[in-house]
Amino acid sequence: MTPRRELTAVAATAAAGSLLAVYAAGRVWATAASGAVGTAAQKVEGSGLTPGRALGWAALAAVFAVFATRGRARIPVGALMVLLGAGIAGSAVLSHGRSDVLSAVRNSSVLLSAQPDLAISVNAWWSVSLVGGLLVAAAGLATVVRGRAWPGMSARYDRKPAEAAPAAADDPASLWKSLDRGEDPTSTGAGPHDPGTLPDGPQLRAAPGRER
Repeated sequence: MTPRRELTAVAATAAAGSLLAVYAAGRVWATAASGAVGTAAQKVEGSGLTPGRALGWAALAAVFAVFATRGRARIPVGALMVLLGAGIAGSAVLSHGRSDVLSAVRNSSVLLSAQPDLAISVNAWWSVSLVGGLLVAAAGLATVVRGRAWPGMSARYDRKPAEAAPAAADDPASLWKSLDRGEDPTSTGAGPHDPGTLPDGPQLRAAPGRER
């Protein structure tokens, strides 16, 4: 795999993990219900249990930073991605227990949280956030190890000034424009109307006058 393809694959992995974390944080992770009359079930989203959404957006911004940097500058970016991925995965595992759900319910419904027979059910959306965090962390680790060998975002557009002159000289349109302005495009130092600078062309000679 070429360095550019490796960069693309790692960036796609990190972006996918980031978006998974953001999307999972907006889903319902748990539901709290009580058998008491007049109390409705309370749904708790992942964003109410973990900082996965904010960490996911931060990880997505780090993906763009990978493209914007090059060389050793990618090492701290990759390390940041590892920390963000670990934070997403760790919070997904540690923040969906009964006490966490009860704390979230207490913040939104005091009446429901006061019920002694409150039933808590947790679905599998936390595992989606876990996978997203692991993808981000893996991409960050690959960036730390391999990022210095990847090309930069503007590498293909970098041109040395010395390379621009031959390209301009080989352009027929540029040659004609120079001639229209009275310039000699092949001249290096002579003036635009210096006849001595015309290369490989017939020398202009004055017509011989009549001898008197």
